[in-house]
Amino acid sequence: MNKILNTPNAPAAIGPYSQGVQCGNLVFVSGQLPFVPATGELLSGSVGDMTRQSLKNIEAILVEAGCTLADVVKTTIFLKDLNDFAEVNAAYATFFPENAPARACVQVAKLPRDARVEIEAIACK
Repeated sequence: MNKILNTPNAPAAIGPYSQGVQCGNLVFVSGQLPFVPATGELLSGSVGDMTRQSLKNIEAILVEAGCTLADVVKTTIFLKDLNDFAEVNAAYATFFPENAPARACVQVAKLPRDARVEIEAIACK
């Protein structure tokens, strides 16, 4: 049976989806925009700051599932502008200093709320 993950420490879903779903020992975290959970507002600032906020949101959902970032096996990064890759990569690397998960990074035409970055993750407990 799947367990729906929901925590006030990450932004509420802005559509008909869950923050995350645990299926057996796998945890699927929905794409996280750089929303600040306390305010519900999109973080302003650099794309590096936005990347860190998206990853903090992922981390909060993983904690709800009893996981940590060390359990992440795959991420996907969606960027509004692939020219931001270096800055995003530098911020991302601080969350995965060793044994980084598999990853894809793609440029997309548009993200919800006109965000510059969105990140999703899969973890294995």
